Amino acid sequence: MVKRLIILPILIFAFNGRAMADESLVNILEGIQKNYGSLSGLSVPYSREVITRSMSMLGEQARGDMASGIIYFKHPYLLRLEQEKPKAETIIANNDTLWWYIPEKKCAYRYPAKNFGKELQLLSNIFRGLSQVENSFQVLLKDQSKSGKYKIELIPDPPWQEISKINLTVTEKYEIQTVRIHNLLGSITVFKLGDFTEKEGFEKGFFQFIVPEGVRLIVE
Repeated sequence: MVKRLIILPILIFAFNGRAMADESLVNILEGIQKNYGSLSGLSVPYSREVITRSMSMLGEQARGDMASGIIYFKHPYLLRLEQEKPKAETIIANNDTLWWYIPEKKCAYRYPAKNFGKELQLLSNIFRGLSQVENSFQVLLKDQSKSGKYKIELIPDPPWQEISKINLTVTEKYEIQTVRIHNLLGSITVFKLGDFTEKEGFEKGFFQFIVPEGVRLIVE
């Protein structure tokens, strides 16, 4: 449960090369690579909603748990998520450690990055333009909407313990706009991503975490 709570707010997408025979799919993936692959760093605003299985049955009548903030990434493996609403939270991850800081509760959690190895590797591949992930997912080009957006379905291969599939909406300019993460219990985590901004440099220590005075540290 803790693993899902930490990773899902920042988890996004990848695919499998075995389905790349479709020329349209190849073009889409090449477009994504051109957009993201050469960036040394970026920031992207997001909103996130968690919809349970019962909420899905009610359709638009029910709204799930909502959150929003900004994701920062520095090539090749540094990640920082700043949740702004409904309450401030920070997640910082690198090759060794993942930190989860909740100011309201005056506590910070520290996890070995190896506990999240597969997910963290996926996240870094995402912001590097979906590079070198062809052995982890099957990818299907579902259709193209009337607005010209592409819909892609990703199925973990081999299967993941909690995630059944991931659906992406990609614009005609090959920017990832919406991510829908389906878990095996029927709930869906929906991310809406804004326009990303290239960042060539970050302040020293931006991807490091020092436990503030008065904050309780919990080591998992």
